[in-house]
Amino acid sequence: MSEIKPLTPYRPATGREGEVTCLPFDVFYGSEVHEIIAGNPNSFLRVTRSENDFPDDAKPTRDDVLARAKDNLDRLIHGGILIRDPEPAFYVYRLEGNGRCQTGVIAGCSLDEYEAGKIKRHEKTQPDKVADRTQHIVHLGAQTGLIFLAFRGTERIRELLRKAVLSQPTYDLGCDTDVTHTIWKCTNTDDWIRAFEEVPTIYIADGHHRLESALKARDILRAEDPNAKEAQFDHVLAGLFPAEDLTILAYNRAVEDLNGLTGSELLAKLAENFGVDETEETTPARHGGIAMYTGGKWYKLTRRNGAAEPNDPVDRLDVSILQNEILAPILGINDPRTDKRIQFVGGQRGIKELERLVDSGEAAVAFSLFATTMDDLLAVSDADEIMPPKSTWFEPKLRDGFIVNPL
Repeated sequence: MSEIKPLTPYRPATGREGEVTCLPFDVFYGSEVHEIIAGNPNSFLRVTRSENDFPDDAKPTRDDVLARAKDNLDRLIHGGILIRDPEPAFYVYRLEGNGRCQTGVIAGCSLDEYEAGKIKRHEKTQPDKVADRTQHIVHLGAQTGLIFLAFRGTERIRELLRKAVLSQPTYDLGCDTDVTHTIWKCTNTDDWIRAFEEVPTIYIADGHHRLESALKARDILRAEDPNAKEAQFDHVLAGLFPAEDLTILAYNRAVEDLNGLTGSELLAKLAENFGVDETEETTPARHGGIAMYTGGKWYKLTRRNGAAEPNDPVDRLDVSILQNEILAPILGINDPRTDKRIQFVGGQRGIKELERLVDSGEAAVAFSLFATTMDDLLAVSDADEIMPPKSTWFEPKLRDGFIVNPL
């Protein structure tokens, strides 16, 4: 069984959701954040990316950045732009656009269950990023971003979702990403709690660093108040969605140089284990295919007949095949987590960005991959294994600022 808890959150006042909510802080370049917050004093990026709320020539300390984030959150609350919901509720959240639709529920999820491995992960976390977000949660006294979780859907939960979306929505927001975000408030909390008791396992889709940070923040806050029972900090703010409704886009790679090889030498090296053919197809149509762009041309790389299909769920991933058979042995990218020669290009930035990087000289070669699937993610998580970095890019993205969980 899985435990979920209703929330009494801060959320945008009616009509303010368009100016407050934003895409997650980690999908923007710094220059993009500067432009957004310069034009919108109420953007939630002023809370989640407050380091960009200083002049370009400023050199704020970490304490300055945290203080600015807290001031900006307090201003939204005291100005009535964010209001507090007094009664416990769950919030059904539907994202629809670009031919895709997913509907889930926003709730508090148990950090004890995450610590016990019942909420399964598939990525490693970086200690510096975890420490940064932990400080943010503790200093603000709030969880400000949704963890994106998945579960194998049940008929009982689907029925609750079907009923919820028949009522008047709390928010119905179209935005500049061609995705409509609709939220319904649900006060029938016991029904939802009982329904999730039928869910044996929950999976992290996106937000490993946020979830680990929430756990570290809980430990800090619990140490400060060891007598606290059933505290808000024991649960983490999350959006939970049926896995079968989710879409993963490719997370592609570009490499700065050819590791001392000429273009023809690279092709010859690849031909030892792959069929190498010029192509106009920039996106592989199936698992095991790799498209490569270098020297102004696209090539289709096909593993030779007889190449054994790996049995391990991680080694079967297309990102792993690329890493293990091309990036490491030929291009010398042995640790993609730390090697500065590799760039990751996810989701909507797509093929045009790969071509731009190579044509501009910022990269010498780029690789377009078949996207990791939800079945891949569940198999790796169920095996308690870890995917290579940047294996999944989920679209559409959940927006920050709809629901803020005070601790």
